[in-house]
Amino acid sequence: MKAVEYDRYGPASVLAVREVPRPSPGRAEILVRVRAAALNPKDVIIRSGKFRFLSGRRFPKRVGFDWSGEIAEVGPGVTGLPLGAAYYGMLDGYQGGACAEYLVVRPAQCAPKPTRLDHVEAASAPLAASTALQALRDVAHLEPGMRLLVNGASGGVGVFAIQIAKLLGAHVTSASSAANIELCRRLGADVTLDYRAVDPLAGPERFDVVFDVFGNRTLPEARSALTARGVFVKTVPKVRDLLDVARTRFSFPRAHLVIVRPRARDLELIARWLDEGKVVPVVERTFALDRIIEAEAHVETKHTRGKVVVSVG
Repeated sequence: MKAVEYDRYGPASVLAVREVPRPSPGRAEILVRVRAAALNPKDVIIRSGKFRFLSGRRFPKRVGFDWSGEIAEVGPGVTGLPLGAAYYGMLDGYQGGACAEYLVVRPAQCAPKPTRLDHVEAASAPLAASTALQALRDVAHLEPGMRLLVNGASGGVGVFAIQIAKLLGAHVTSASSAANIELCRRLGADVTLDYRAVDPLAGPERFDVVFDVFGNRTLPEARSALTARGVFVKTVPKVRDLLDVARTRFSFPRAHLVIVRPRARDLELIARWLDEGKVVPVVERTFALDRIIEAEAHVETKHTRGKVVVSVG
């Protein structure tokens, strides 16, 4: 089978499509025939070596955490998952592998694919939508009537954060480039800001939650924009952010870091929202597997509108 691998940390050019042995599922595992896989900033960070203390030094490594495809084989102990059934899901941890023709996963990491979406659209959702859901519902405890600022609202997580926050009953302010203001408005943002024209943290508005998806703001910068019991949530751990989380553990405004986990029940909820049209995916570009270097280089620009997806076949 074909799979994307790399033998050292570095730029996108270290990636290569190789012929590798097809894996077999072990006990309580399933083998998926991958049809599409989405890329995330997480892929770029790991491949660059910034998270090598988590991803380790063993090579070759593989790419991709989101996937959509069909069940090709089930291991011992797996029941109720028919061969050929369309599923979607995400890998946990810091070892990728979704950019491959076949992938071994656990049933708890996936759920039936949204029926109204094709594989490309479905693959764009698991990690980004789960991150938004777990950040807003479980970490920030977003409730009806609360006011949320999404910084980096037009990116992969941001487009889902706007929509999920509205489903949770929040008032949403988005911060994006001017080119993406109309997209944020269509997705449901109540107030749309061009971050180049106005600092969303410097205005008179006070937020119950600031969700820094882009990762370029800090708690000290956000403090004056937060309510007395406000929450500042980030997705990418940096040393200063980890210190802020520790310092504010028993005080407010409070800093949090969301560490997304694949949960079948969350993926089932997201699939239902997608099938009902309450949440819509945003796919900016689709690349063939053999254009993986170009695809990752595009994600590395940090200006992706929604998601970049790799069509596997």
